[in-house]
Amino acid sequence: MNVSERAYRNMEMESILNTQEMKGIQLEKLKRLVSRLYEGKPFWRERMDKAGVSPGDIRTLGDFGRRIPVFDKTQRRKLTEDCGMDMSRVVDCTIGVPMENLVMMAATSGTTGEPTPYPMTRRDIEWLSENIARMHWRIGVRPGDRIVHAFGLSMWLAGVPYAQFSQRSGACVLPVGAEGGTDRILKFISLFKANVLACTPSLAEHLITKAPEALGHGVGELGIKRLFCGGEPGAGIPEVRRNLETSYGARLSDHGAGFGISCDHPEYQGMHHVADDTVLCELVDPETYEPVRFEDGAKGLPVFTTLEGEGFLWFRETIGDVCQVFTEPCPCGATGFRYKIIGRTDDMLKVKGIIVYPAAIDGVIAGFIPRVTGEFRIVLTEPPPRVVPPLKLRIEHGEGVEAADLPGLAREIEEKMKNRLKVTPLIQWLSPGALERSMNKTRFIEKIYEKK
Repeated sequence: MNVSERAYRNMEMESILNTQEMKGIQLEKLKRLVSRLYEGKPFWRERMDKAGVSPGDIRTLGDFGRRIPVFDKTQRRKLTEDCGMDMSRVVDCTIGVPMENLVMMAATSGTTGEPTPYPMTRRDIEWLSENIARMHWRIGVRPGDRIVHAFGLSMWLAGVPYAQFSQRSGACVLPVGAEGGTDRILKFISLFKANVLACTPSLAEHLITKAPEALGHGVGELGIKRLFCGGEPGAGIPEVRRNLETSYGARLSDHGAGFGISCDHPEYQGMHHVADDTVLCELVDPETYEPVRFEDGAKGLPVFTTLEGEGFLWFRETIGDVCQVFTEPCPCGATGFRYKIIGRTDDMLKVKGIIVYPAAIDGVIAGFIPRVTGEFRIVLTEPPPRVVPPLKLRIEHGEGVEAADLPGLAREIEEKMKNRLKVTPLIQWLSPGALERSMNKTRFIEKIYEKK
């Protein structure tokens, strides 16, 4: 068999994902990690001592899940405050190696007010690059391909670091960045004959509307064969997938909330986790943090442990996504348990006791494209999660939709949301283009209460 035609980049490891054999590999790496952190990092030793656990107590993966406490955003925020907002001190506490071992630093966008740092050593860059290369291999990216990298470059984990990690696939990376703007992104794709576009799904949608003006033709003529999208909901929503794949004439791959990539099965199956040998994933109850049995169809808050992490270290840490996992074989035949993102704990809303996530609302509204543009905002007059009903939405109608048609369209959307989400919204219509487009992550929530 030609090497480029093999099923996986790493046949040895990826062929045994989500198996008992892999669990044995995870346990041995986990024991070494626990000992290393206990012996070498005071912050982690203190957490283990407080929980009444020592390295010798971790004999099984179950021991780890029951004995080691979850580290969440609230605890990270408190640590930041305790360190006097000195992020260098925060990093020194939470990494697994001395500070001088770090060679790169990135961060999240900081939805809670303070960015979460992602420090990396050379070893971290190695295993992270391997995981990105595995994802790329599965979606058909090979040496000779050209990737226009249009995630935000400035400090974002998916920015400069991902551009560097992506080189492991052997493809040529063009790091244009979201900061380059739509015209520059489109022209670089056209001029350099790129055939892979990496960006958020909302940016990919935005480029569809901008291409005729910038290039004189649609995105379908660019020659893109693969869209590598992540960073926000969208790529897993059937209506959004259909719009993007039809417009570009390309296959869409969903990536996010860990180390997963969606397959090409006609019906979205979630994202295949490709990194069991470097990242342990567990499920816990979002409110109690009690372990949830990791079985087909289970829902919960994923907690991650980077088994080879040094600077880039998750030690039973949650990044706030609520997921559903699938452990049974995928119809596509590829290995790895799968997961679908239900929402984020930061974005959870409660309307008359009903839990609603913006991603679910996005899925409903996207189903009405092109009568709507797909852009909307959830208007909150009080801090979440409780929402005083009705749930207020500002939605852009599509081009050519007459004012007389809007009441009927509103009733259709309201009925669809009531049937699917058990919530009836109050809709305010906006003209196309009225809402600000984001070149990075789209913010679905408009916090009116902060402007009072």
